[in-house]
Amino acid sequence: MKITVENIKGLNKDVKVFIDKETMNSYMDEKYEEIKRTVNLKGFRPGKVPKEVLKRQFGKAVFGEVLDKVLKDTSTKALEEKKIKPAGQPKLDLKTYGEDKDLEYVLSVTELPKVEVKSLENIKFDQYTVKIDNSETDKRIKEIAKNQPSFKEVSSDVKAKDGDQVTIDYKATVDGKDFKGSESKNTQLTLGKDLFLKGFDKQLIGVKKNDEKIVEAKLPENFPEKELVNKKAQFNCKILNIKNPEEVKIDDAFAKNLGAKDLTDLKALISKQINDEYKNSLDQLSKNQILKEIEKIKVDEIPENLIEEEIKILSQGMSEEDAKKSRSKFTETAKTRIKTGLILNEFGEQNKINVSEQEIQAEVQKQLRMMPGQEKMVMDFYQKNPSAVASLRGTVYEEKILNLVKEKAKANKKEISKDEAEKILKEAHNHDHNHEDEKKEIKKSVKTKPEKEKKPSTKASKTKAKAKKVSKK
Repeated sequence: MKITVENIKGLNKDVKVFIDKETMNSYMDEKYEEIKRTVNLKGFRPGKVPKEVLKRQFGKAVFGEVLDKVLKDTSTKALEEKKIKPAGQPKLDLKTYGEDKDLEYVLSVTELPKVEVKSLENIKFDQYTVKIDNSETDKRIKEIAKNQPSFKEVSSDVKAKDGDQVTIDYKATVDGKDFKGSESKNTQLTLGKDLFLKGFDKQLIGVKKNDEKIVEAKLPENFPEKELVNKKAQFNCKILNIKNPEEVKIDDAFAKNLGAKDLTDLKALISKQINDEYKNSLDQLSKNQILKEIEKIKVDEIPENLIEEEIKILSQGMSEEDAKKSRSKFTETAKTRIKTGLILNEFGEQNKINVSEQEIQAEVQKQLRMMPGQEKMVMDFYQKNPSAVASLRGTVYEEKILNLVKEKAKANKKEISKDEAEKILKEAHNHDHNHEDEKKEIKKSVKTKPEKEKKPSTKASKTKAKAKKVSKK
């Protein structure tokens, strides 16, 4: 195979590939041998069909199959040999081809530009740690204790009030008739929370132990017996006991009930929990700073085909007129996105960053935990949508790249208080909100076109995928 690079104009170039007819004939012979072992033709024993017969019977189909395979294999090899990473799919133009002929074709390629990533190690960013004051930890523990009250039984002459825990047996009827699920024993209600049926709790205020009380309440919309929905039921309640809430003592026993070794250990765990609540958001701010610095790195030329593709994504759902008005803004946004993706991808390749199947599964599991009760739906979605898994892989890939950039870059370490953390995050939120308003301003005149499903933006993963695509025109 002979490979030459011609007509170089910036990032555009032609890669000419020549394969002599002897090599092509050897590929054809291999294919005929493969067919001979499996084909059954009348009048010939298996494996003994002459090549001339096979050529007459299958010649065109065999040549087409061999040509496709040779083009695919050699075009990829040609680009790799010349160290060319295409931005999108090269166009393939067959010049000479046919049985018992040389094969010559030209790949018209727009190459990904060379980018410099060494300067990423000189990027400066703020890295925050939040110092949690002891008072904040104590406050959080008191909130936990408040939400886990204990109760102490009172004497039989004490009346129930809001906040008390009342234990009842009840038997219910609708229009004097029993129904499925109309009877229950030892049902506990905390008065005032109204968690059983709307208006049920307040009718028990003032009852005493061993009282009997008829309570009326409307059955809810989600009641299993559909014919009884919204009907008024009478509950004949027997009051078994009444308990007053008592303040939970915050001590080692309380801490152990929450899974800690003792109170000191619980305070350490709660302090870490509060810190972690801010850590993820502050880490994201650090990564946003890094991305802003990456945007300042100069890239001499960005492939026009990638810019056009990104503009199409940005203008999805817009009318042709509106898209035309916003084109200059979209062009700048597209260039920034593509440039950032190119730089991150190059950094990832130079540092041999890959994403394992275990990491993909871990990310899927994380999403399952975020959607309790919908695990099967989420799992089915990923199993039936390979593109969703590819997008997830791209997200993990980019996250690993940014984490490594963060490790290598120059961190300006800052220890801040919880209040300072909240102020920083609020300012960042307001800035992002204003930025969203700007984007809405661009699209405010969008009228009747339905919103299409948005494709992922041109980032590291997308650029990496494009760099590997080679196909016939």
